[in-house]
Amino acid sequence: MNPEKVLFGFFIVLALTLNFGFFVGDLDNPDHHHVYELFAVIVVNLVATVLKFGDRTQMGAVLLATSLVALLQLFAAALVWTVAEQVTTTGLTPVVTASIVSLSGGAMLANVVSVVLLVIETVMLRR
Repeated sequence: MNPEKVLFGFFIVLALTLNFGFFVGDLDNPDHHHVYELFAVIVVNLVATVLKFGDRTQMGAVLLATSLVALLQLFAAALVWTVAEQVTTTGLTPVVTASIVSLSGGAMLANVVSVVLLVIETVMLRR
């Protein structure tokens, strides 16, 4: 067993499961989506992205692309949250919360693609 591959798989799956945990709940209810959970999703996705930089295969390039898409979506969600809370006086309205959760849903879809690609790559490995 290769500890590097275990760590790699761990962070990819953790990114998906944390994102799923943030995404689940009423779309427009801020009480169902916590800011620290979004922060954890961003941090774990950053770690997963860094771990993908070493792979120079075509599959590695696609995995990196999915990770970059997830980060873009998550940074956009964090930006919307920050602007709503700190810049404007609106706060977390149902519309703002729905936008944040929708952006995290796009990131979750990118994470699903990453996990599916990881499983495909694992199944195709020959000894």
